[in-house]
Amino acid sequence: MMLPWKQIVLLSITGCLAACTEDVIFQGPRWRTQPSDLILPINSPDHQATITCEAEGIPSPQYRWSLNGTLIDLGSDYRRHMSGGSLIIRNLDKDQDSGMYQCTAVNTWGTILSRRASIQFAYLENFKTQSVRSAVSVREGQGVVLLCGAPPHSGELAFAWIFNEYPYAVQQDSRRFISQETGSLYIAKVEPSDVGNYTCVVNNTVTKETVLSSPTPLVLRSDGVMGEYEPKIEVHFPDAVPAAKESVVKLECFALGNPVPEISWRRTSGVPFPSKVKMKNSNAVLEVPNFQQEDAGTYECVAENRRGKNAARGRVSFHAKPQWLQTMADTALSIEDNLFWECKASGKPKPSYSWLKNGEHLMAEERVQIENGALSITALNLSDSGMYQCVAENKHGSVYSSAQLMVLASAPSFSRSPLKTLVKARSGSEVTLECKPQASPPAISLWKKGNEILQRTERINVFSNGTLKISNVTKRDAASYTCMAKNQFGTASTTGRLLITEPTRITMRPTNMEIIVGESIVLPCQIAYDPDLDISFSWAFNGQLIDFQQDSDHFERVGGSIAGDLMIRNIQLNHGGKYVCVIDTDVESLSTSAILVVKGPPGPPDKVAVEEITDSTAQLSWTPGRDNGSPITGYIIQARTPFTVGWQAVDTVPEVVGGNMLTATVVGLNAWVEYEFRLVARNAVGLGEPSPASAKTRTEDAIPDTAPTDVGGGGGTKSELVITWEPLPEELQNGEGFGYIIAFRSAGTVTWTRAIISTPGVSRYVFRNDTIPPFSPFDVKVGAFNNRGEGPFSSIATVYSAEEVPGVAPKRVRARSLSAAQIEVIWEALPDLPERVLGYEVVYWEDDTKPDTVGKVRITGNYTQVNITGLKANTAYYLSVAAFNTAGPGPQSAPINNTTKKPPPDRAPFNIQWRMIGSTLTLHWDPLVAMETESKVTGYLVVVKRHRYNDINTIFTNKTTAELSLSASDNYLIQVKVMSEGGEGVGSEPVHIHKLSMGARGSGASSLRWLSRSTVLISALLCTAW
Repeated sequence: MMLPWKQIVLLSITGCLAACTEDVIFQGPRWRTQPSDLILPINSPDHQATITCEAEGIPSPQYRWSLNGTLIDLGSDYRRHMSGGSLIIRNLDKDQDSGMYQCTAVNTWGTILSRRASIQFAYLENFKTQSVRSAVSVREGQGVVLLCGAPPHSGELAFAWIFNEYPYAVQQDSRRFISQETGSLYIAKVEPSDVGNYTCVVNNTVTKETVLSSPTPLVLRSDGVMGEYEPKIEVHFPDAVPAAKESVVKLECFALGNPVPEISWRRTSGVPFPSKVKMKNSNAVLEVPNFQQEDAGTYECVAENRRGKNAARGRVSFHAKPQWLQTMADTALSIEDNLFWECKASGKPKPSYSWLKNGEHLMAEERVQIENGALSITALNLSDSGMYQCVAENKHGSVYSSAQLMVLASAPSFSRSPLKTLVKARSGSEVTLECKPQASPPAISLWKKGNEILQRTERINVFSNGTLKISNVTKRDAASYTCMAKNQFGTASTTGRLLITEPTRITMRPTNMEIIVGESIVLPCQIAYDPDLDISFSWAFNGQLIDFQQDSDHFERVGGSIAGDLMIRNIQLNHGGKYVCVIDTDVESLSTSAILVVKGPPGPPDKVAVEEITDSTAQLSWTPGRDNGSPITGYIIQARTPFTVGWQAVDTVPEVVGGNMLTATVVGLNAWVEYEFRLVARNAVGLGEPSPASAKTRTEDAIPDTAPTDVGGGGGTKSELVITWEPLPEELQNGEGFGYIIAFRSAGTVTWTRAIISTPGVSRYVFRNDTIPPFSPFDVKVGAFNNRGEGPFSSIATVYSAEEVPGVAPKRVRARSLSAAQIEVIWEALPDLPERVLGYEVVYWEDDTKPDTVGKVRITGNYTQVNITGLKANTAYYLSVAAFNTAGPGPQSAPINNTTKKPPPDRAPFNIQWRMIGSTLTLHWDPLVAMETESKVTGYLVVVKRHRYNDINTIFTNKTTAELSLSASDNYLIQVKVMSEGGEGVGSEPVHIHKLSMGARGSGASSLRWLSRSTVLISALLCTAW
């Protein structure tokens, strides 16, 4: 029966949410978190358990809980309360709190039940008090079973055994096995070392509690040793083993026997075990993880020794709790509609189905049919709204699926789907006007054109869903159209106007073009169109819309409102392709296209490889790059070595590498040099980018083919022949083990003397022999060699051996001081000597006790005089002369000494007066008197510099006056210097005499004056620099 408040809620939404099933928002409760099974220690430290439960919905759901099908009264239960939807239980009690729990969530839209979850309590009691268990007496070689006898418990147990005392645990192997099913210890064949006390250790994996049994003594009987016997299986899995889907199945099998039996496993079907199956504890345990349907079957354990074998079998069956394959979804239907939901689940055994509505079992009746997982309800009414659940269940578990049903009822409404106020259509086209009112149940529709009901014709058709279609429209079809809708709850209408326009035509189209990289073009796209239409242009390139903002560097729309011309600037290779101009109007879309072929230099060749290489050639192969719209006409091959600057073009065979060739031979290479090669392709447009470099490849070695150059030498010390040459660069050495062969002989002889130098960078060889006469001519040649052999020799050069130094010192050495900084040295030329004399060397020093002050002047040729300059004033110098040649200087003459003159005065002439009459300049200055430390004044030097010819003349006078004849057409600079035995002194300030200064006078210390008899401005300027 439908509750009144539910009818009020549903009717209140029929004009809004219920108006359109596509817009319904389902707000009934649905699960976020459902309860899960709990196994708790019976003596839990916090004595509290929480069963989680959380649902969502609008309004927020309320919750209640049941235990074993009975509603829990939380109001009167002080131990139980809720937090959100979760149930919290304090002061746990095994008897009161064990069982199956179920959570219920409720809001105004309905009720749903959660899956059921259990609470169980785990515990482990102590063994019964017993000091020592009865002894077990066996013969050596006999098998034995020591029973554990686990105490009362709940929860999974794990077993171990202690031998004699802790921590000596029994180690499992092929002879000893601890069953985790029975807890007993099995010894297949007892040995004397097994004698002792055995204690069973039991651990509860949930509570973590551990208890120990009383010790069980194991003793040997004294009546002999047990003989061999066939295996006896003491531990084997049951005949029928149920296994849950995705569980871990463990099968145990262990046998007593002498000798110790070996355990093996198989499936009786003969199907081999998959790789996931593991054998543990010397094959006593077979483990199958993630158990699936295909793992079910009969398993056989075989125990075998040399006395025989025994087997145990059991069938492992597969079972699975239900899992959903198909569930229902939230559904909104109009009143009087029919509902059909179906849910399907897998499981073994096959699950059964039941249905709930708002938490209550739904029973079949006249309108409600339930068949397995299918639910159908005919002629829906508002009371059918609510939360429905499908439950799939077998003996291993159950699953719940929830969905909300909303039954809708409303009058027609066009609020969400009105007709467009204005609909434009091209003349001759087909127009479709949709009438889609929101109504529950669906409304009946009819159309009006203006005020008249629209009738069907050959061109006009109204479909059952209310859609109006007019074919081949004309101007006469232009009008207002109204759709009217009606159901039992009311009526509604919507109106729109239809406007018919003339077709749009493309008046100028782009054409296919070929263009060179870097050029710019305009692709035209122009139209004629109906002025009632809104027009827009767009361009696509190779199927992608052009973004004119992002690609503004190359693309721009030009042409105004009636044209969509596309300008492409600075075209690149990647701009080649198909361009489509798209014209969109209110009523249609048109397009026109053109193919743009962009030609450019070829792309880089690829996969350049050295196929074969010799000492001077390399055969290359490559694959062509893209021709970029223009056929490749040829290739340029370039090479690079560690000795070249960048890439260099190389010679090839054939000399011209054509565009259709993919191999060529490079010639003229140097032997034993590491080369890289690359290619550059060309076409009619130009040269392309170079290819990637080939792998580095070294040419084969060869005998050197180039001789050293610039062979010469000479010099050195006595009994030496010095030979020099220009070393061969590494790229001409042609192989490893490179060196030089030096061959020499005395001029006029036949036999060559050879010397070997194995250092490639050496450029000098010295041959020493006391029998070599000085300055004797030798024929010399230098060749190169490497590991492959000797190369050519250079042309023969004449080199002289080292000569001896001149044996006699110059005589009659004299010195004369010329100034404060200069001494003249004179000597007598040496007579003819056995040794050559190339010139003379003068050595001088200030103090005979200070050799570090030595200076040296060398003059080449047969000279007997030299001036030594840059000396200190008024200083005594010692001087000695020696002859020299390539062997060095000979003996020095006996030292002589000479003292430089005192320095000249360090003051310039002053008070210079001058007067010019006509072309004659008269100068006058005050005399300068030398100080005691300075050289005596011997006169004055007048320096005249003429501007026009840039020449300098000097006049010496021992007076303090001088007359000069000057040209009236030039400017002059005049300076006066003092002269002394020590040399020139400091010059006066320069006086500047301008041309046409006739009849002027002045001084170096005052400015010029106007003269009464001259109308020309006369100036004399002091210059700070000559």
